Amino acid sequence: MGKPDQKKTDDAVSLHTNPGESSRAAYIDDDVLDIPQVDIDDLPPNYSESESLLPPLDVETATAAGGLLLSRKPFVENATTFEDPDTGAQYWMAKSLEDPVNLEKHIQYLAAIPPRPYIRLVGTHTETTRDSKGKMEKNTITDFDVSVELTPYLYSDAQYQRSWSCLRTVENSETARRGTILKKRAPGSNQSIELGGTPQPTLQEWCHRYSASHAGLKVFTLQRRICGFDAEGVKTKLRELVYSTNYRGHLNVQLVVKDSLIECYNESWINKWRLTKWIRMLFMVTLLFIFTWPYLWLRTKRWEVAISDWHFSRILDNGTKEYVSVSEDQWFNMWGRAIHKAVLRKRQGLLDQNDLARAQEPEPAFDSGNVAVNGAVNLFRAGISAMDEVNRQLGWGGDC
Repeated sequence: MGKPDQKKTDDAVSLHTNPGESSRAAYIDDDVLDIPQVDIDDLPPNYSESESLLPPLDVETATAAGGLLLSRKPFVENATTFEDPDTGAQYWMAKSLEDPVNLEKHIQYLAAIPPRPYIRLVGTHTETTRDSKGKMEKNTITDFDVSVELTPYLYSDAQYQRSWSCLRTVENSETARRGTILKKRAPGSNQSIELGGTPQPTLQEWCHRYSASHAGLKVFTLQRRICGFDAEGVKTKLRELVYSTNYRGHLNVQLVVKDSLIECYNESWINKWRLTKWIRMLFMVTLLFIFTWPYLWLRTKRWEVAISDWHFSRILDNGTKEYVSVSEDQWFNMWGRAIHKAVLRKRQGLLDQNDLARAQEPEPAFDSGNVAVNGAVNLFRAGISAMDEVNRQLGWGGDC
């Protein structure tokens, strides 16, 4: 997960930048011990803000980098769509998507939309209590649950959608569903093209194969991925940060990627039923899924061959790592103090740039013009600071 293969540029479609394009916002990780400080005012905008910055055009406009023509309107109209509120996965079903030309354009359009990666920290502890009957009960208490979105840092310039993203198809040597039920490699994948091996199919070819299939139930999948991000290194730093507060509970740090899955189904009453929420719940409650799940699994042909790679970093020819916006260390330096404060305040929710800015500023003085009110507020602040200090000294969040 990191170095884009320069030999695959013929099979991959660059969505926003050309290979080798330099960016004014790129950083080279030459010395991780000397990380430049990042100005709050120069931070990339939030994802929702970057969407609002796009020009409200109804016609197709090209990105400033000369990449894919991205329409501001959805390509498929009057399609039946479903979305998973937890994962952000999208499911499309339209007769027009069974045409290979329309399917290819639809996949290209959706591939130009980034995944939504989050760093999430959850701290819990177990609390043992006794109920009214004297029986011991164990309850899990959430101490904090904070998240930070990484989507803005997949852009070198979010306003003009400059990024290092590309749309590619699976390699012949990769295991994937290629119009099959089970994952497999392409026939002859152990042979090179020079020795008579089969060349890697393009997106256009895969769309034609999908459309030509006579399978009653079929689905074409697009996967959005984040590449070149050192998730394990960031997790380690965040664990050390939380434990530095003397937290004694159970800590879970994870990289959650939403909006990563797109599935386009052929028009069928079975597919419509399988994607309808109340029908799915009915089959779960009545345990009918025990019989329907094997049937759907055996009947559905899947094409999991399109991948949209969004590079957080890439390896140059000289072996150095280049970042599209900021490095992992720079990101940690920016967000470390805000996350530290949110953990001690036992926050739950998504941190934004307001939290980031407040963490860098001293606590503002409060003056209401009333001596009694000022004294009460200052006393309250002093109490919070004292509690934080006691927690750091004696520990907090342990099982009890």
